[in-house]
Amino acid sequence: MHLHDFCILTIAMSKSILCRPLMTASIVAVLLSACSSSKKTTSTATPPPTTAKPVKDEKTKEDAKTSKVVPFNVPAFAREIKKDTYNIALYAPLYLDSVNTDMPTRSLPRYILPGLDFYEGAQLALDSLQNQGIKLNVTVYDSKNKQNLSGANLINTDLIIAAVGTPEIKDLSDIARTKQINLVSATYPNDAGVNSNPFFIITNSLLKTHSEALQRYLQDGFATKNIVVIHRDTPFEKRIAADIKAEYEKLQSSKKTRPKEVVWDDNMSDLALSQYLLADRPNLVIVTSLDEANAKAIIRRLSTQTASYPIQVFGMPTWDIMKFKEPEFKGLPIFYTTPYFNDKTDVYSHYITDYWKRVYKSRPSDMAFKGFELTWYFVKQLSTNGVYFNKDINDPGKKVFSSFNYQPIYLKEGDKEPDYFENKNIYIIQKGDSSDIKMNFQ
Repeated sequence: MHLHDFCILTIAMSKSILCRPLMTASIVAVLLSACSSSKKTTSTATPPPTTAKPVKDEKTKEDAKTSKVVPFNVPAFAREIKKDTYNIALYAPLYLDSVNTDMPTRSLPRYILPGLDFYEGAQLALDSLQNQGIKLNVTVYDSKNKQNLSGANLINTDLIIAAVGTPEIKDLSDIARTKQINLVSATYPNDAGVNSNPFFIITNSLLKTHSEALQRYLQDGFATKNIVVIHRDTPFEKRIAADIKAEYEKLQSSKKTRPKEVVWDDNMSDLALSQYLLADRPNLVIVTSLDEANAKAIIRRLSTQTASYPIQVFGMPTWDIMKFKEPEFKGLPIFYTTPYFNDKTDVYSHYITDYWKRVYKSRPSDMAFKGFELTWYFVKQLSTNGVYFNKDINDPGKKVFSSFNYQPIYLKEGDKEPDYFENKNIYIIQKGDSSDIKMNFQ
């Protein structure tokens, strides 16, 4: 078979038909043409424990029951549909049309790896859930193949999990709304212009949500404080600063402190910068730059003020992958926000890490952990609560690494149905020398 014949890869979990890429510490390749219909044992490690037995509906037909209560005013959410076997569509950017199976594996483009890692983490979760007796038919789609975004193959789909960006997420959202299928956007931190789609679930929170959470954390977490917001004179960073100020205005607290706004200029003198700082209380400085070069340029200037002013720097979610190892940053507390947190000490993390070491002789990436976490979480939702699990979407009993707080978002005042659901749980993380530290307890 040719590679393009596998742009849609079907994995019938109930029959144990497994197909997975071969990955090692030095090579990563998708060997989709090596799929076999015979059973493969993909893991000899003990799967993570389950706290509840999967729900088995004695009625094999899709028995739809209508409840008197309509959650979130969405009629579909009032339907109780439980099945013996659930149909799941998994979308990831695999770039199968770009991969030449004859090319040296060492030259595989790096842009392919995040999608592969997400898929492989999701696959490990699916294998583990199958071992617990949950029956699934899973179809894996390459989101970079436009034919897979037509929706023609999603007629009987019960759940879509997608690690995709634009424009694919908008296309999938339109399909999900039309077919009334819950769509989990796993990694894209944007609503992509989606509205009027209560079946759209955003896990990687919007930047506005990060800004609001950061403002609340600083206002509530410090009795005395001086809050300074530094942004460049660009529409994007001005929007972030405006969201931070808007959250301040909404806060109902007698202890809140009005943020000071600084429009950053690379030529700003140390004296001019010091005018915004106070010596008798913590200076909580929010820096709105998302890119590393601009963020470090501002932090470097702030570090020259630490001898006279107590300073703590708070940044954006993109800072999670930045390294602040420069000598001038030593001793300067630096924080960032994230909707995901995994200290890798739990039983699930050990299970994933051990599997990766044994099978791939490498460490799992963050995308692999995300693929496992979200697949596990939402398949458990299906197993327990059925196709329309939305009223119980924040079930803490299904937590893997992160705590989720999916809330309905109404873009227009007076709307009865949500435009989508968004994860509103944001962690405040301090950069550490060896590992990052969670500051707020969720």
